[in-house]
Amino acid sequence: VQLQAFGGGLVQAGGSLRLSCVASGFTFDDYSIGWFRQAPGKEREGVSCRSADGTTYYADSLKGRFTISRDSAKNTVYLQMSSLKPEDTAVYYCKASGSFKPIYWGRGTQVTVSS
Repeated sequence: VQLQAFGGGLVQAGGSLRLSCVASGFTFDDYSIGWFRQAPGKEREGVSCRSADGTTYYADSLKGRFTISRDSAKNTVYLQMSSLKPEDTAVYYCKASGSFKPIYWGRGTQVTVSS
């Protein structure tokens, strides 16, 4: 079982990045895939989530700037991040969860937004 997050990097404030979370080793459509982030010295927080039936969730503070999408053919969930701010700097993780299923976490990808 693997969840791999890609796409982090260094970007200037106002810029955009697209993160990808690629899953393997389990039945992708049985799981919701969520993005979380953890900034230095802070607790991990939920960013966005998308279930297989298309239900989406966004943290209130991120609505309008982040968009989550899912490609079941590629076992991949994307997080398009726009109008990035320095406070978006964090390690971003993806998580797979489902009813009565094991929870899987991927290794994070660093996003750094410079002012």
